[in-house]
Amino acid sequence: MNWLLVVTGAMVGAPLRYLTDRAVQSRHDSVFPWGTFAVNVAGCLILGLLTGAVAAGAAGSRLQLLIGTGLCGALTTYSTFSYETLRLTETGARLYAAVNVVASVVAGLGAAFAGVALAQAVWA
Repeated sequence: MNWLLVVTGAMVGAPLRYLTDRAVQSRHDSVFPWGTFAVNVAGCLILGLLTGAVAAGAAGSRLQLLIGTGLCGALTTYSTFSYETLRLTETGARLYAAVNVVASVVAGLGAAFAGVALAQAVWA
């Protein structure tokens, strides 16, 4: 029944990604993919928080499947990040493409570390 937890999480994560991406992007008049950036950083924060909770014994493997694999797996999107970076490069917005790569990696890792630190502060 583990697959059911993953599917259930993904059923929430996929529409949440789409709706969040559209809402964020509609507020920015820029070629920079703010929507994808936002969902990816949010997903990293959630996964970091979950990882810290599991490490502290406050969450178990079922929650990892539901939220980590299912929700975060469908919420975050490496393929769209790659596609949008490629499109920025192809349209001549190379600086935006470079900023997207660097900012996404730095912010994503920062969010993951912040999530783990927050979980440790709460549950340790």
